[in-house]
Parts: sequence; C-alpha cells; structure tokens
Amino acid sequence: MTSAALIDRPTQGAVNYAAHPESYRHWKMTFSGAVVTLSMNVSEDGGIRPGYKLKLNSYDLGVDIELNDALQRIRFEHPEVRTVILGSGKDRVFCSGANIFMLGLSSHAWKVNFCKFTNETRNGIEDSSRHSGLKFLAAINGGCAGGGYELALACDEMYLIDDRSSAVSLPEVPLLGVLPGTGGLTRLTDKRKVRHDLADIFCTTAEGVRGQRAKDWRLVDEVVKPGVFSETIQRRALELAALSDRPANAKGVKLIPLTCQRDVESLEYSHVSVKINRGKRLAEFTIRAPRVSQATEIDDILQAGAHWWPLEMARELDDAILTMRTNELEIGTWVLRTQGAPSLVLDCDATLAQHQGHWFVREVQGLLRRCLSRLDVSSRSLFALIEKDSCFVGTLLELALAADRSYMQALPANAPSLQVSALNFGAYPMVNGKSRVAQRFYDEQDPLDAIQSTLGSEIPPAAAVTLGLVTAAPDDIDWDDEIRLAIEERASLSPDALTGLEANLRFGAGETMESRIFGRLSAWQNWIFIRPNAVGDKGALKVYGKGEKAAFDFGRV
Repeated sequence: MTSAALIDRPTQGAVNYAAHPESYRHWKMTFSGAVVTLSMNVSEDGGIRPGYKLKLNSYDLGVDIELNDALQRIRFEHPEVRTVILGSGKDRVFCSGANIFMLGLSSHAWKVNFCKFTNETRNGIEDSSRHSGLKFLAAINGGCAGGGYELALACDEMYLIDDRSSAVSLPEVPLLGVLPGTGGLTRLTDKRKVRHDLADIFCTTAEGVRGQRAKDWRLVDEVVKPGVFSETIQRRALELAALSDRPANAKGVKLIPLTCQRDVESLEYSHVSVKINRGKRLAEFTIRAPRVSQATEIDDILQAGAHWWPLEMARELDDAILTMRTNELEIGTWVLRTQGAPSLVLDCDATLAQHQGHWFVREVQGLLRRCLSRLDVSSRSLFALIEKDSCFVGTLLELALAADRSYMQALPANAPSLQVSALNFGAYPMVNGKSRVAQRFYDEQDPLDAIQSTLGSEIPPAAAVTLGLVTAAPDDIDWDDEIRLAIEERASLSPDALTGLEANLRFGAGETMESRIFGRLSAWQNWIFIRPNAVGDKGALKVYGKGEKAAFDFGRV
C-alpha cells in the first residue's frame, strides 16, 4: 500500500473532533457586545498530519475542527452575539483555501471525509443564519482563493478590500484540473445568482476578479477602500445585529467536554454507545433514552445546561458519527438501535416543541437537525433494528427514517412499537429541505395523513408495515436469520457502488443548494480513475472499505 493511502489508516492515529478555545492554534475569537470576530491565523506548523506546512492561511481538517467548535460555542455560550465577522489575522491574505500539499499526501478517502466535514461546517453557518438569528459577514482583507472563497460564500455578506491587488477566485479548474470541493460552484449560481457566462469566466481564470468588477458580477457585496475597511465592517456588523432576535442579556450554556471511553472496539458515552465488529465490517450504534424525567421549564432546562438530555445526546451522537466516519474506514454498515423508556423521549419532544421560541431550545433543535443531517449524508449503509425495549419514537424515530432499511421485530408478546411526535413533521429537515417522513412518501398526502392520524398512539409492527414506516417485520422465529442475511449480503456488495446508490435513493426528487452540493461530492466518492500506464498491464485498484471511508491503492493482482 502506498504512503498516500496510509494517511487515513487507524494505525496512524485517530482524529479527535474535540476542541476548546484555550487550545486553538488557528483561530482567535474577539467578543464585542453583539459582535464576535473570528480571525483565521493558521499556524504553518499546526497541521493535523505531518508532511506539509499550512502557508498563506491554507487549511486542513484540524483548522476546520476548530472552526466548527468555535461556531458551536458562539451558538450556545454567547447568546448575546448576533453577528459573526469572519476575518483574517494575516496581512493581505484572507484564506488561500485547502492546503494543496495536504491534499497531495492524502488518500481519496481522506480528501472526501475532509471535504464532507468542511461542507457541513459551511452549511452550518447558513443553517444558523436561517434559523438562529446569527448573521455572518466575511471581511476579505486580501487574497481569497478556492476554499477560502467558499468559506466567504457561506456568509450572508462579503466585503472585499479595494486595494488594487486583493481578489476572489476559484482557481481549481485552471490550476489543478479539479472542481472546487466545498460548494463553490453551486453557491455562485444558487445563492449569489452569478450569471452563467460570468461564472464560467470566473471559474476558469486563475487570477480571479478584484475591485468593482467583483461587485458588479455579484461575487461580493461591497468593495471598500483600505482606509475605511475596518470601520465599514464594524458598522455593517452592527446593522446586521440589529435584525436579530437573539437575546442581549441572556446567560450562555457552557459546552463542557464530552465523556467518552474509547478503545479499539468501542465508543461509550453517557447516552450513546458504538460497538465495532471488524470481522463483519459492522458498527452497532445504540442511542439511549433519558434515564430519568428531564427538565420541562426554561429555568430548569438552563440549569441542566449541557446535561439536558436532548443536547447531551445530540453532541454525543454527532461526535460518534464523525469519529466513526473518519477513523473507521472499513466499517461499511451501521446498525442503529435505541433503548429505554419511550415516554421520556416523547416528554422531551413536547418540551422542545413548547419552548421552541426560546434561544437555547432553538439552538438544541438546531444541533439535532444538523446532527441528523450528518447521518443522512454519511456514506455508510444504515440499518435500523426495532426490537424489544427499543424507543424509536419522536426525535429518535428520525434515526429509523434516516436508515436505508428498518426491520421491526414482530414478537407474540411485548412487541416493540413506534410513535410519531409533532417534531417528525418538519422540525428536522434533511438537506433537501424535506422532513424524513415526507421524503419517504415523496410528499404524497394520503400516507402522510395516515401517519399524522396516529399522533399520540403506539404503532405496533403490523401497522408500521401497513403505514410504510418500516421495511419489514419478521417474527421471532425468522428474526435472527433475516437480520444476519441482510447484513452479510450488504457486506458482500461493492462499496463504491453502494455509495452512489444510497446517496441517490435517500434524497429522491427535488433539489436544494445543499443537496446539489452533497450530490456532487457523492459523485466524486463514487468515481474511480485508473491510469493503466501508471500501474502496468496487471494493475488493479484495491478498495478497502466503502465510499468516503474507502482507502484506494494501486497494486498488482
């Protein structure tokens, strides 16, 4: 196996998605009332992997892990913040994009995982602008290229310094012969409404576009002379802040470090566990209901803070998804289970719905929404197993609705049941903007009405099959064999083919900017290119794992 393919093997050290402002190497947060400035000042020697330097504010996965953490802390720990200025700590350089040398040393799998997480972080910026009252302003003080421009594109507005040299650019096609990896092309058309012919020139011109032309082409919102750049940015940030409904005097909730016991075969959090079976290329996720009744009034919810079950569970599941997606490349199938008292989950759903206008509850729902969307776009086969003592109800029912298949055990006594809550009908949209239940039935009204009519009622296995909420309901005699065969069959199929198959089937008809971005990335995951001259007449491509977790290596038969 080549050294390039080794960069993302578990033996090289697992990626940890935990971060804290005190240990940031690449970002600085400066708070001033309703405005926070996030300054990117990438440490050249701070790469997450050895072998390259992060020059000119270029970034790798480690830089984006810190950015994701900073955004989470702004959402939860600083409710007074209404505008985020994304700026640079380096003179005359905003961001030169993803580090080319890092990409050159990385396997296909590493690059896809990196781009996927980066996409999700950019989408999270837009999600917070759309739902949470946070507005984002890119202060482009210098060269802004590739992924740096894609980061700026995720903001609500972009202001470019007019110093006769600073330009915005997407130079990947003319310089590297690849497409921009984090939504640049799609945001130009869908979000910025850049005219097709102008976008074509822009994306095939290595030097980019500067000054008034950048504004005229809608590539930025304003161009500002250097002498008044800082003043203009601050004034506009306050204007954007005045449009927000985030509370000025609320006390934030500290995001304490997650507790997780990790070994080579498992991850064990308070409410989430993952068991790994390497022989079967299988991971079993178990998400547990609260052990006791949760706070229902705002003061008590805020007192519980990071230990309030909806928040703590969402943070744990999010971390587990990212950890497994990045570090366990050969684990192709994720089995999703739940466990605990359904009534306690439904009580939490009722509380989330009742207080959805409160800033903290709104942010918790936002994290749940983004976490579940992360599951949707993960290139893994997802099977939900609904067994005795399961609690696939309300928010946790979303896990089964996200799965590629769901099997429900039809026991003669004490059979499991499903139950929908109001949150299943729009609180957690997928990246295509639809609820999972609506996507399941392609917005057909009759099946949706039938499911809504069950609100407040338990749905037994036979009814779940009739309603179309599960794939099958084997009885206790056939259960073990059916599940075993389904899992073994999945492991025998082409990982690369499954990546494209799942991505196409999960989202179905209808497109959004976000689904188009991830669709292009899925196509990239599903793409294998072999140069015969590079590997000889007997060249073969070895594929380890599946989709984004695949490690591709040229070898010999």
